[in-house]
Amino acid sequence: MNTHTDLRADIRKFIDDNFLMGGGSAALADGDSFLDHHVMDSTGFLELIEFLEATYAIAVDDADMVPENLDSIDNVAEFIRRKRGS
Repeated sequence: MNTHTDLRADIRKFIDDNFLMGGGSAALADGDSFLDHHVMDSTGFLELIEFLEATYAIAVDDADMVPENLDSIDNVAEFIRRKRGS
């Protein structure tokens, strides 16, 4: 099972590869808002959700689609841990 640090690294790599085109993620702290830093738009969040469901075998329900779960690397990592029950 992934540790919290591994989850953050995996999420950062996904964000970097898909939204920052391989550069710029160093300036994005783990707690920084994706929306506030213009990292992704609503379509990007759908891509993030698809990645999370495929990679971590979790279901992201409509009620889960809130900033507290999906708007930063830290929030996403904690959300995955809660969904996986660890």
